[in-house]
Amino acid sequence: MRNIVYIVVFSIAFVLSSFAPLNNPTYKIKKIVIDAGHGGKDPGCHGKSTKEKDITLAVALLLGDMITKYLPDVKVIYTRKTDDFVEVHKRAALANERHADLFISIHCNANKKKHIQGTETYTMGLDKNNVNLEVSKRENGVILLEEGHETMYEGFDPNSPESYIIFSLHQNAYFSNSIKLADKIEDQFKNRAGRESRGVKQAGFWVLWKTSMPSVLIELGFLTNIDEESDLADELTQTYLASAIFRAFRDYKHEIESMN
Repeated sequence: MRNIVYIVVFSIAFVLSSFAPLNNPTYKIKKIVIDAGHGGKDPGCHGKSTKEKDITLAVALLLGDMITKYLPDVKVIYTRKTDDFVEVHKRAALANERHADLFISIHCNANKKKHIQGTETYTMGLDKNNVNLEVSKRENGVILLEEGHETMYEGFDPNSPESYIIFSLHQNAYFSNSIKLADKIEDQFKNRAGRESRGVKQAGFWVLWKTSMPSVLIELGFLTNIDEESDLADELTQTYLASAIFRAFRDYKHEIESMN
C-alpha cells in the first residue's frame, strides 16, 4: 500500500512539474559577426579613386566600435580588421563556428549605368530580377580568386546562372528575421542618414547561404557614380552609414529580445 502511495505521489509531482515554468534564460543576442567585404588581393569594385575593400573596412570598424561602446553585452567578431584576403567560405565558417546570433556583410555597389546610386540591403533568396543576379555574380566572383575553389565550392561557378539553382532549393529558417533587420537598415539609411534607399532585395550570395543565423548583405552605395563615390570616401559619411546600421541593429536586438 505504501509503495502505491509513493507511486501516486511521484506521478502527481511529475505531472505538475510538466506545467511549471521553465527556468531557462531568455534569448539574448550576444554575438555579431561583422564582415568587411573583399580585402587584400581582392579590391572589390572601384571608382575613379576608391576601392570597395577600403570603404567596407572603414565602415565595419566604425560599426563594431559603436556596438562595443553602446551595447557592451554584445561581443563583436570581425572577419577581417586589416587589408587581408579572407576566403568566402571562411567568413561563413567563422560565424558558424563562433555560434554568432547575427551576420552582417558590408559591401559597395557598381553598375554600368553611371547615374545609379543608393543603398541596398540583401537577404538570401532568389529573385527573377536580372540586376540582382548581376550583383550576386559580382560579389560571389571573389571565389574564383581562391585556390582549389572548384572543390571547395562543389563546382559552383559564380558566372553561371545555372549554378544559382542550388539556392532555389534552400529553405532559410532565418529568412523572417533577416528581412526584419534588412528593413530596419534601409529605413535608417533613408530616414535618418539621408541616403537614397533602393530597398530590401533578395539574391543568391554564397556567404549568406552558408551562415546558420539571420544574415544580411549591405551595399552602401555605388562607386561607379562619381558623386556617390566621393561621398562614400568621406569619413563623416562613413560614420553616418555605420551609425545607421548600428541603430538598426540596436532596434532589431530590442525587438527580438522583447519577444521572449
